Amino acid sequence: MDSNWYKGFSNNWDDLLFRNKILQHIQSSSEILDLGAGAGIVSHMNFKGLASRVCGVDLDPRVVDNPFLDEGRISDAGEIPYGSACFDLVFSDNVFEHLDHPEVVFREVSRVLKPGGLFLFKTPNKWHYMPTIARFTPHAFHQFVNRLRGRDSVDTFPTRYRANTKNDIDKLASLTGFVVESLDRIEGRPEYLRITWPTYLIGAGYERLVNSTSKLEPFRIVIIGVLKKHDTGSSI
Repeated sequence: MDSNWYKGFSNNWDDLLFRNKILQHIQSSSEILDLGAGAGIVSHMNFKGLASRVCGVDLDPRVVDNPFLDEGRISDAGEIPYGSACFDLVFSDNVFEHLDHPEVVFREVSRVLKPGGLFLFKTPNKWHYMPTIARFTPHAFHQFVNRLRGRDSVDTFPTRYRANTKNDIDKLASLTGFVVESLDRIEGRPEYLRITWPTYLIGAGYERLVNSTSKLEPFRIVIIGVLKKHDTGSSI
C-alpha cells in the first residue's frame, strides 16, 4: 500500500519531521530536556552526543534506563526535578494529549528554561478524526488499535486532549511566558488506518482532501510547534 501511495514516507515520518526541527536548534553546548522521555522507544528522539547534556523526565520508571539520555529522572511533568533556568531547550514528543493540567506543565517548562530558551513539541491535533474517535472510545480500544500497529499495551497511555488545538496552545503560551515562534499542522500517511485496504483508502482520501487547501489545515493530524521563553526570564 505504502509503495503505491506514499513512496516518500518512512515509518515514524512525523517523528522524523520533529527530529529535524529540533536539530535546527541544538548546538554542541546545549543542555536539553526530553519531557516525557519514557523508555526511549522512538529512535528519532535520540540526541545523545549532539548536545552537552540530554536529560529526561517521565512517570514511567523505565526512564532511568532510557539509552538516549545522559540522565533520566522519574517525575511528573508538572514538577520537573531541576533548578530554574538550567536548560536551553525542552522538547516533548506526543505528550500534550496526556496532560491533565497543561498550564501547570507549561509553567514548569518556562521555569526550567533559560531566558530565550525554546520549548518544541509534537502532538496530535484534537480536530483530526483520530483524536475525535479516541475521545469517544475506551482506553482498551486504544490499546487494541495500537497492538494492530505493533505497539505494546504498556506504551499506550490515557488521553485528555486539553492542549491540542492552535487556540489552546496560543492561550497557554500567553499565560505562561512564551511567544509562539511557529505552529505547523501537518497531514501525512494515515498511520492509524494502515490495517486494511478499505481503511487505508479512507485515510489516504482524507489526507488528499485536507492537504488540498489551507482552509482545511485545522483538521490535519500533527501539530509541531516552537515556543520561545521571554528574554526577561519571567515565567509569569
